[in-house]
Amino acid sequence: MANTSAAVLTILIGWALLLLILMEALRTRLVLSGAIAGPQLRPDNANLSAFMQRLARAQANCVEGLPIFGGLLLVALATDRAVVTNGLAPWLLTARFVQSLAHLASTSVFAVNVRFLAFTVQMAIAAYWCWALLL
Repeated sequence: MANTSAAVLTILIGWALLLLILMEALRTRLVLSGAIAGPQLRPDNANLSAFMQRLARAQANCVEGLPIFGGLLLVALATDRAVVTNGLAPWLLTARFVQSLAHLASTSVFAVNVRFLAFTVQMAIAAYWCWALLL
């Protein structure tokens, strides 16, 4: 892709999709192995392993952030102002990956702090983009 903002938007969507595919593949394995009946699966994986619960939350975080982060990238692209978002888009993507991976790794204090820092970076970038796109 020639445009950084378009590429990052596509990767953000792909990352959320990848986490969803991983979660559904693991759920399918659990059902097919007889470890759990399909109707017993909960959206938040509350009755599954701690990793599966973190995976559900990491994927939900991606989906929850997509309207804000993806929306701003779309505004920049639709208004031919991707110059506003191109420079920081890779940093937003990196922060998203860090947040998701920390979420998957652990619920330790350190991991929670890393997640919070990564999310703060994303919010700061989005706030800047919003301001810059409104000018």
